[in-house]
Amino acid sequence: MAPGPTAPLTPQEREIAALAAAGLTNKQIGERLYLSPRTVSTHLDNAFPKLGISSRAALRDALAEQPPASA
Repeated sequence: MAPGPTAPLTPQEREIAALAAAGLTNKQIGERLYLSPRTVSTHLDNAFPKLGISSRAALRDALAEQPPASA
């Protein structure tokens, strides 16, 4: 069962999604976070359903609607 749009992002999913929303490619995100581009893609694939979106273009707005990450 896929999580709904209200499922919280993990801290890593949130960071990767924010970098993708800023326009970085999976390769650039991977280089910055010491991850493979494939791992970045997997995190984004997990984050999209949690945010209720299906494209990178919708990331910025979807992240703005998410509650702040709790520390």
